[in-house]
Amino acid sequence: MANEKPAVRTPATPDRPRRRDIVITALLGLLVLLVLLVGGVLAPGAWLAASLAFSALAFVYFLTAVTRVSPRSAVQMSRPVHASELESADVMLEKIAVPVLLIGPGGRIERANPAARAFLALGAEGGLLSNSLRQPRVLEAVSAALRGERGAVVEYASLAPIESHVRAFVEPLRMPVAGPMPWRAMLVLADETSSKRAERMRADFLANASHELRTPLASLSGFIDTLRGPARDDEAARDRFLSIMREQTDRMRRLIDDLLSLSRVEMNEHLPPSGEADLGAIARDVVDSLRPMADARAITLELSLPDEPARITGDRDQVYEVVENLVENAIKYSPEGAVVAIEALDNCARDVAEHAPERLAPQSARLLLAGPPFDPRQRYGVLRVRDHGAGIDRRYLPRLSERFYRVDGQKSGPTAGTGLGLAIVKHIITRHRGGFSVESAPDTGSTFSVFLPKPAEGSKAASPAQPVAAASAPEAEAE
Repeated sequence: MANEKPAVRTPATPDRPRRRDIVITALLGLLVLLVLLVGGVLAPGAWLAASLAFSALAFVYFLTAVTRVSPRSAVQMSRPVHASELESADVMLEKIAVPVLLIGPGGRIERANPAARAFLALGAEGGLLSNSLRQPRVLEAVSAALRGERGAVVEYASLAPIESHVRAFVEPLRMPVAGPMPWRAMLVLADETSSKRAERMRADFLANASHELRTPLASLSGFIDTLRGPARDDEAARDRFLSIMREQTDRMRRLIDDLLSLSRVEMNEHLPPSGEADLGAIARDVVDSLRPMADARAITLELSLPDEPARITGDRDQVYEVVENLVENAIKYSPEGAVVAIEALDNCARDVAEHAPERLAPQSARLLLAGPPFDPRQRYGVLRVRDHGAGIDRRYLPRLSERFYRVDGQKSGPTAGTGLGLAIVKHIITRHRGGFSVESAPDTGSTFSVFLPKPAEGSKAASPAQPVAAASAPEAEAE
């Protein structure tokens, strides 16, 4: 109790500008009465009575001219404010999970809670808001609040580095400070990306499902009509049609599963994972699960792993889905009896992570489909999958990660897929703030590489505020 700071009481102070206006008005009134007396409009007795009444009324208003406050504010002003209460308010602000900032004169950030520093990737408080938030409408609302104007609500969307939708609440705050700039702006940022993505996900799912399911449903309907009519008693035709119908049913099931998986990934793409996983162990599990599929086509799976665990920052289930998609594609598009090489690397620099040091062929094409901003200090865990299939022509590479895109020659037959596998891979890698690249040459094969950031030293996972940028207009290179 001896160290407790004395309470601070905020008294109600007179409103000086209002008192000044009352004095000026009273003098003008007396001057008008004097002019009326000189002009003979008022008798001396009437002038004296009017002057005394006017002066008394002005004096009463002068004494009662204080700053008007609401009853709630009056109670707060009459109650002593302890330093411990101010410290509690600071602790509450630090614990709030919503980004909150206090903007001072000139648009400089005076306070920012941890959520705001992570959301805007702020290095230190005191910088300009315009350096971290390049949204003109939000900056205009903050400038208006700093002038004491009413607050505003601004919605904005950002497509880079990751698509996001934010609602900004701006309110003016009058601070108990002397000087010509007593106003501050409180900025609260509400991330509405998840709700916006959910709305779009439902619309996209219905559109994609209705479009892609139309063909197999039409085929099933035609085969059913044939089996009920001309082929009713044809056993050979019935067996053949039932086999095709089973293939179409399996295709619809795979299509729906892939659409749901892609929608789930896109829903949380703006939220980087915070866990850790072993890339080498994931590759080993995928090879064990797909070995029966490879044995059915006499394909050999060669697995090369580092001596130490290749620790990465990521969601194990999603990384498993990435590796499974790449290895399964390599098995499907390799000829019977071929070899599929799966290699995991640890602690690689960016230039090694993007592409293998040795080319598949002298004229092979290389392309980065998605990648994070370049950081020379960041190290990565890398996985490469090499097949010996027909290869992909360079003009098709930029479209590999598009939804439902399949290279000519892969749109039908037993190896035909849904066209969503590489799109899922790209979105998962983008969410993990990693990279996805391809190298291919016709009649030689293809190598797909994914690289994921390693956990920061001294922490269990990488910072969730690390930005990422996906290649929006990649160009193939041939050296």
